[in-house]
Amino acid sequence: MTETVRLIVGLGNPGEKYAQTRHNVGFDVLDALARRWQISLSNHRKFQGEFGEGMAIAGQKVFLLKPTTYMNRSGQAVRAVLDWYKLPPESILVIYDDMALPLGKLRLRPNGSAGGHNGMKSLIAHLNTQEFKRLRVGIGSTQQNGDRDRAVVAHVLGKFAPDEKPLVNTALDWAVEAVETLVQQGTEATMSKFNGRSALPETELR
Repeated sequence: MTETVRLIVGLGNPGEKYAQTRHNVGFDVLDALARRWQISLSNHRKFQGEFGEGMAIAGQKVFLLKPTTYMNRSGQAVRAVLDWYKLPPESILVIYDDMALPLGKLRLRPNGSAGGHNGMKSLIAHLNTQEFKRLRVGIGSTQQNGDRDRAVVAHVLGKFAPDEKPLVNTALDWAVEAVETLVQQGTEATMSKFNGRSALPETELR
C-alpha cells in the first residue's frame, strides 16, 4: 500500500427517474465495485445515503457511499461519514461524470476544483478543501443548439443512446480496474495507466 483510500463515493441522483442517466455514472461505478467486492449497500439514515463497508482488493477495508441527498447536496452525506469515522478528506475517492471528457475516457486527479459540477461544489463546500482524490468518467458534451443551460440539463439527465452503451460499459470496467489499481499502487501509478486511455477508435479522436 502506497496510500490509503478509505471512503469511496459515487455521485448521482436517487430514484428510478434518474437511474442509468449520464449524471449517475458515479452510482453505476460504485454499484459495480460493491458487486465485485461483495459489499452490501443499504439505506443509512445517519449518512443520508446507501452505505456499506467491507474488504476491497489487497485486504484493504473500505467504506462505500452513494449519497441520496440529490447531487447538489452530496457534501452533507460525505461530511457525515467523515465525522462519524474520523476520516481525513485525503482518504476519499469521489467518482462522478464529466462533460469535458469524451465517452470512453477516465481522468484521475489527486485534487482540484469543482469544474462546474454541482456535486463537487457541494463536497468542496462541506469539506472546506479541494484536497481529495477524484475519478472523472467522461459522458461527452451536448451537441444541442439554443439555450445552453437547458441543453446541459437535458444531456446530463438523459440516458445513454444504444450506440453509446459499448463505450460506457468499457469505461465502467476501466473505472473499477482504476479504483483497484489506486488501492494497490497509489495515485501516480493509476494516473499513468488510465488517464491516457480511450475506448474511442483513433479516427473518432481526431
